[in-house]
Amino acid sequence: MIINHPLLGPRDAAEFVYLGDACMMDRPDWQAEDAMAQFVEYGYLRDNPAGEHQELWYHEQGDRSWLVITRNTLTHEISKVEMARDVARSRGRDK
Repeated sequence: MIINHPLLGPRDAAEFVYLGDACMMDRPDWQAEDAMAQFVEYGYLRDNPAGEHQELWYHEQGDRSWLVITRNTLTHEISKVEMARDVARSRGRDK
């Protein structure tokens, strides 16, 4: 599988580490009244979609960047590759 890195161009998927669902970027508020329930859901409950899905990938064998990759889990076709920091900013999660 080839991942078209936004900064470096096409790279082999072997350079990357899959880290899971991109929803992991949306960490719950630890001060919320229901923080425990939110963290249980955040840490243990995952969807297993058949089709288009956003995933976190880490470029371990390259520039060590974090990417959000939109990929079809049935065909492995990648439709979008974004820098995770840009996705976090667009979601209002930039810190």
